[in-house]
Amino acid sequence: MKNKLLVFGTSNFNNSLNEIKEYFNFSLMFYDKNTFSELPVTAFNFLLVDAEVCNEIDILHVINKIKNKPLLLLKKSNHTSANKLTCDEISILPMSLVDISNKVTNLIITKNFNLNSSVAIKEYVIDKNERKLKKENLSLTITEREIELIELLFNEKKPLSKKIILKRVWKYADDADTHTIETHIYRLRKKILSKFKDENFLINTKAGYSI
Repeated sequence: MKNKLLVFGTSNFNNSLNEIKEYFNFSLMFYDKNTFSELPVTAFNFLLVDAEVCNEIDILHVINKIKNKPLLLLKKSNHTSANKLTCDEISILPMSLVDISNKVTNLIITKNFNLNSSVAIKEYVIDKNERKLKKENLSLTITEREIELIELLFNEKKPLSKKIILKRVWKYADDADTHTIETHIYRLRKKILSKFKDENFLINTKAGYSI
């Protein structure tokens, strides 16, 4: 499936892109302030911006409202408000079609990788690549199983019983039982308390375990 780009540009810029769109390895959608509010965020996964429109307050406002979308700014000039944008990449034209396509693809891959490898949980961040739980300038090394456990409890938004955790995380492994879960949670809570002085990261009630 092709990546879908939402394009913010002048009429000339949009027309030029539209004429050569068949040469790109992504599909184009052009920003229309009359219909944008009806457009779901999932309809596109990248922003392609002509710097000439960055001085338009309404467009700048819309761009800055869209979160977690890679952004490529083209045609940087001395008169643009590009410094007000949070850009993953700023490129100066002229660029070949291959350069633009490769730039878009690389930015999307990088952005998706970073989103999937870093998870915000309360005031903490889980770095899956380093297998660490981080808070401000502190970090704690955790196991892959502990990462799965934390993500499960956080995503469910409700207490889970030991049986459900056993099924979802341990997949009914031969060497796993409810005591295995209790032991893992006890060790994890002890590690978090020691490193972050947090007694309430993992909560245990009659309804089950939660974050």
